[in-house]
Amino acid sequence: MEIILQESVNKLGKAGDVVKVANGYARNYLLPKGIAIVADRKNVSKLERQRERILAKAAKLLKDNEALAAQLSQLTLVIPVRVGEENKLYGSVTSLDISDAIKQKGYDIDRRKILLDEPIKTLGVHQVPIKLGSTVTATISVEVVPQSA
Repeated sequence: MEIILQESVNKLGKAGDVVKVANGYARNYLLPKGIAIVADRKNVSKLERQRERILAKAAKLLKDNEALAAQLSQLTLVIPVRVGEENKLYGSVTSLDISDAIKQKGYDIDRRKILLDEPIKTLGVHQVPIKLGSTVTATISVEVVPQSA
């Protein structure tokens, strides 16, 4: 099925591109989420008229994500956790914990954008990447410290 992308999609194309994808991927994911529209004759001619607006929207989104990435890169989160003997953590620090700590700092970042390979299970400073867009990734410092009694 041929579709017109309304937003940039990683490994598929940029906003405004006409691409061919599997029918199920288009019907079940791209079309319902508004990421793409069907590439029929009417929509293609409409796309040609709206190409500048789509590209400007994508450029603004990229600029906003880069500014947010610069702000987040300067951010250091301190997350207190309960520890046992020999400073072993009870449990671990997950992307949900990091997302909550970011929200307390005034930023609204979805926990699914936090690229944590596995939960943090040790004390200390850890670098955690956050994917803000298809090409923009910020890295924040997360300091895991023992919780004071």
